[in-house]
Amino acid sequence: MTDAIGKVPSQPERGDDAVPVPLALGPKLARCALLLDIDGTLLDMAPTPDAVVVPPGLMRALQGLHERTGGALALVSGRSLGDIDSIFAPMRLPSVGGHGAEMRLAAVSEAVAVHAPPMDKDLKRRFAAIAQLSPGILLEDKGYSLALHYRRAPQFERTIYEAVSAIRADLPDAPVEVLPGKFVCEIKHAGFTKATGVIELMKHAPFLGRRPVFLGDDVTDESVFEIMPGMDGLSFSVGRKAHGVDGHFDAPDDVRAWLTHLLDDTRTHVS
Repeated sequence: MTDAIGKVPSQPERGDDAVPVPLALGPKLARCALLLDIDGTLLDMAPTPDAVVVPPGLMRALQGLHERTGGALALVSGRSLGDIDSIFAPMRLPSVGGHGAEMRLAAVSEAVAVHAPPMDKDLKRRFAAIAQLSPGILLEDKGYSLALHYRRAPQFERTIYEAVSAIRADLPDAPVEVLPGKFVCEIKHAGFTKATGVIELMKHAPFLGRRPVFLGDDVTDESVFEIMPGMDGLSFSVGRKAHGVDGHFDAPDDVRAWLTHLLDDTRTHVS
């Protein structure tokens, strides 16, 4: 692939099946918008959502790249904006939260809902009851969605999805969508996704007019992978070679190393 941003091959130790990642992106950051998923992309997965750890150096890299891009660096996550801020405190970044349900355009701005009504309380109650199947199933209420984490009870995966399917069959007109993830089943209000959030984000400064570069790892990120070609953007999956992406990283620590490389590269090219 050739483009104005350019790419160079991954480092040799990645193996013969490695796909190029944009190591030469640094000098072009003034024309790019960095859009980064969190869990499984920036951060290693943990047994529970609140057990994730922000490794040393990541905060510095994110803050530095936020400055180098003129503010055009955003976190794109299924987590709520409040949860995102708690993880990365005291740093605040532009973010798309709740799978596109919430958005903050700048670090100093307030969060806003993006045409995403909260899930019906009665419907949410029915889905929440599924967590009673096992003490190992963790229920997370995000307001706009409900997540059933079963990393501690993987044997209940099929049972969870069968229970969700039964509720949906009983209420076929309910405006909900099911998002399967890594040891999580998330039920959210239909009509918004990470992709709709990214599309809205890119309509506003400082993202407007820039080339989006998106990194994600999960099924929930595929909606963004799909829209990148139409936005003249680049997408990179983490941990797997997702269909249609421009390349992939083996693991979150490779992503973190790349971000540090980008920051150092921009410093090298600053006059």
